[in-house]
Amino acid sequence: MKPQLSLLTLCLLLSACGTPAPRPDSAIVAPPSWQSPSVQNATRDNQQWWTHFASPQLAGLIEQAQVGSHDLAAAIARVRQARAATVVAGGSQLPEITAGLNANRQKLLRGSGYSQLDADSSNKAVDYFDANLSASYEIDFWGGQSATRESARQSLRASQFDQATVELTLLSDVANRYTQALSLQEQNRIAGLNLANAENVLQLVQTRFNAGSATALELAQQKSLVAAQQRQLPTVQQQAQDARIALAALLGRSIQDLPASLETFDQLQWPQIAAGVPSDLLTRRPDIARAEAQLAAAKADVAVARAAMLPKVTLSAQLGSGSNQFDDLLRSPFYNLTAGLLAPVFNNGRLAAERDKATARQEELLETYRGAIINGFADVEKALNSIRGLDEQRQWQSEELNQAQTAFNISQSRYQAGAEDLLTVLETQRTLYAAQDLNVQLRLARMQASIALYKALGGGWQTL
Repeated sequence: MKPQLSLLTLCLLLSACGTPAPRPDSAIVAPPSWQSPSVQNATRDNQQWWTHFASPQLAGLIEQAQVGSHDLAAAIARVRQARAATVVAGGSQLPEITAGLNANRQKLLRGSGYSQLDADSSNKAVDYFDANLSASYEIDFWGGQSATRESARQSLRASQFDQATVELTLLSDVANRYTQALSLQEQNRIAGLNLANAENVLQLVQTRFNAGSATALELAQQKSLVAAQQRQLPTVQQQAQDARIALAALLGRSIQDLPASLETFDQLQWPQIAAGVPSDLLTRRPDIARAEAQLAAAKADVAVARAAMLPKVTLSAQLGSGSNQFDDLLRSPFYNLTAGLLAPVFNNGRLAAERDKATARQEELLETYRGAIINGFADVEKALNSIRGLDEQRQWQSEELNQAQTAFNISQSRYQAGAEDLLTVLETQRTLYAAQDLNVQLRLARMQASIALYKALGGGWQTL
């Protein structure tokens, strides 16, 4: 005799046959290589990329941000929400079982009797007790429940990728703010040195003016330059303090909790980074993975909306017992089996509109996915282009700085000897200060370009 499957067992087997949604096709072909040249023999280890800048203090701040950031904590909480949502969505895959225990009393308040209550003048109160165990299940003929679970699963993956994106953005922002704070600290030091130089020249001009070899105009010009240098100091100090405040906020702390002193800007080093090939980027960036997961969830939502337009079959079973005496509660057992068919007949186009809405959402997220890929390629190209251009600029700017320092030293000596006028000294002073300031700015830009490249490459993140 062939074994027979119950209808409920068959439905469970059918619901288990669902397969995960295939990976979305973006229809975008990755270029074979990057437009901007990259270092081929550079390090490919992007895990804990911030350690490659040779800054223990930066590494410590990164650890603090991972623990104290409120934005990252919120992203982690969103992951927990999505994980709970997958449990809710998966609940319909199995029968739902409930148990109940009821006690009921009805009493005749006045009159001689009430036959429907089985109450009379001698027995005015009627008691009833029952216990039951019920099971219900909706047959997933059209795959709507499986699609609901798949949508929740993909949404969970999207929230996990979003957490990784938030963390990568947070850590790169910490590194950027830290390097900015160091550069402003260095600019403040240079501004102090230039102020000291300007004051030395002012003393020289004052001495010559007292001796009658310098004019009042030359003295006023140098005093004006000293005042301008003094004005520059609080400006740079304010900017440096603003950078420290922004850095503390990223760490989830107040400015008072930051170290009193930071390392020098010259201690930071930028590594040589291997960009790999563009096709690798699709599995290296969490924001692309998030867009992919959101698209897969939207595809499942379309299946859910289509299934809602089709008939639903539900099965239920109940086992119970009742009595008008609590002691006899389990002596009168009974069971009840029910099968129901529910089909939408008229809903004023609501279900069709839900399907169209889900379809349009899928089309929107497909374009978002494509945009994430294109933007990822662009981020890497811009970072590589910035690194190449800044390296070339710094090569020539180093020569510019050396010559500006030499010119200032010569002009100061010649003016002291009376062989040069003050205008030349003033001009070489301004040129030197501008070159020193530009040197710091280019070094900061080069540091932040490396950070941007790490971020564009996904910062060592790998897809789950």
